[in-house]
Amino acid sequence: MSVETKLPYDKEYINQFSKDNNEPEWMNSLRLQALGQIETLELPKPDKTKIGKWNFSRFKHLAEGEKISSLKELPEALEGFLDEENIPENLLIQRNHSVAYATLSEELKEQGVIFTDIFTALQEHEDLVRRYYMKDAVSVDEHRLTALHAALMNGGIFVYVPKNVEVKVPLQVIFWQEDPEAALFNHVLVVADENSSLTYVENYISYNETEETLANVVTEVIAQNNAKISFGAVDNFAAGTTVYNNRRGVAYRDATIDWALGQMNDGNTVSENITHLVGDNSLSNAKTVSVGRGKQTQNFTAKIVHFGKNSEGYILQHGVMKDSATSIFNGIGKIEHGASKSNAEQESRVLMLSEKARGDANPILLIDEDDVTAGHAASVGRVDPLQLYYLMSRGITQAEAERLVIHGFLAPVVNQLPIESVKNQLTEVIERKVY
Repeated sequence: MSVETKLPYDKEYINQFSKDNNEPEWMNSLRLQALGQIETLELPKPDKTKIGKWNFSRFKHLAEGEKISSLKELPEALEGFLDEENIPENLLIQRNHSVAYATLSEELKEQGVIFTDIFTALQEHEDLVRRYYMKDAVSVDEHRLTALHAALMNGGIFVYVPKNVEVKVPLQVIFWQEDPEAALFNHVLVVADENSSLTYVENYISYNETEETLANVVTEVIAQNNAKISFGAVDNFAAGTTVYNNRRGVAYRDATIDWALGQMNDGNTVSENITHLVGDNSLSNAKTVSVGRGKQTQNFTAKIVHFGKNSEGYILQHGVMKDSATSIFNGIGKIEHGASKSNAEQESRVLMLSEKARGDANPILLIDEDDVTAGHAASVGRVDPLQLYYLMSRGITQAEAERLVIHGFLAPVVNQLPIESVKNQLTEVIERKVY
């Protein structure tokens, strides 16, 4: 039995929204096609998690945000994502669904790097966006939530690095959900052309504790031949926001996509991080940390699919659960027939801090080729009493000892974030959620 998703947004609304944003005809057509599919498609079915009663239809679709002339106008909570001593050269802040602040270095502009919001990209770089938008990584008709996203996309970022260009300074984006009722249908599209490289870091932050709304985010990361992309993110949606986050990567020959994701939402969350290693000698490292608290339910899937020969995929998931939080961690390594001499490795570990907390770690290997290497590890348990005893025997209190153990447990991912201020902010979020 399917669950209905009745929306107050019809064909007339979609047409007007697309017109107001000066979108090309193909985007308007894609939106209308997706709108017509919403009711016919099923919701996704994350393993061991029932989402049929989650809020995917009660939200406000459009909320503009005022521009800011200086970073000094940012609230204190957002200042923590920026390094005061080294103001980012390449920064974009989306406030609700509008660009509040944007800067890109002259050097990168001269090299042809594109770093702009998705609506500007549709107007100024239509051919590039059309080439990649919901084609190689995510399809409109995968399920109801991808169709909903395609119909109502209301914000996001487009990044393009031309051939043979190395972006040495990170590109940073802050998605600021200021309006507590505003839904984010963000589309993030990051493309590195042949022999190029970049580091991209994004932060999602909201303060919505009581109002119900939705974040339906689709991210497509494309690394062409011999390109390298480092993708870092800190998700920090408040309790009132139901989150569906779909991050996909496609790596071609000799390409690398590395993920470092801090998933710190307080509301119910489904998160998919899937990378397709299409080309020979392609590589992906997918590292994720999460903290669950209260009564929230979370489902995390990290999956790397090997198509190319000699491809390598490494998954590392560490989660901390407290109170009555429930989380599922699926780590999936799939080696397709023909992907000989590939290597799929994964590790999922869950630390539970209270009796009612629950975390499941599910390592899955799907191997359709003989000449490969594969391995997995999984563990679920409490804080090791021997570790606590060792620390407390040196004069450290039990609370501080637990704190050190937890930070050590999450450090393998936290330390991978490439911007020091973002790394520090994630550490602060972990402190706030755990204590």
